[in-house]
Amino acid sequence: MGDAAVPVWLSESEHRTVAALLDVLIPPDGPGPGAGQAGGSDYVDGLLGAFTFDPPHIWAGGPFSGRHGGEGRFDRWINLGALEELAWRIRIEGSRGLPEREFNGPVVGWQERYRDGLAALGADFADLDPDAQTARLATTDKAFRALAFTHACESLYGDPVYGGNRNGVAWVAIGFDGDVQPRGWTDEEVEAP
Repeated sequence: MGDAAVPVWLSESEHRTVAALLDVLIPPDGPGPGAGQAGGSDYVDGLLGAFTFDPPHIWAGGPFSGRHGGEGRFDRWINLGALEELAWRIRIEGSRGLPEREFNGPVVGWQERYRDGLAALGADFADLDPDAQTARLATTDKAFRALAFTHACESLYGDPVYGGNRNGVAWVAIGFDGDVQPRGWTDEEVEAP
């Protein structure tokens, strides 16, 4: 999430718990880091706190990151249109009883799902051994586990500008160069098995 102070939305304790949770969901494996080790808690924190920034940290700018030439503009966030903002606020914050957000009925947002899920995991979750963490995670709401797993995947393999995949470590582990624009791919790279 750029140079923003972390955590943005989570408490320090929740941030630590999310890191442990993401490492349970996608643990370290050989050269690959776990999702928590790779900065996944920064990704989740930034996503849940996206509207603490102006413009909101939803869509990174572009067209280039600057890693392979061109002017790096991924850290210049794109303004949202009115409908995009409404949709993302409903997704992240929930409907909160607001009529303009409840046109399809009440929605529990990701912020509330994380607060409830992290409370169920307990403040000592990060201090437990991996087997105890896995057992405790299994007692939480299935929808929370699915949401956290989705965010673990996004954080681990997404662009580092969003807070996870710190320094591209997951890309290195899988042999992915990341975005290569404006350089692009050579014919040999495209045709290689």
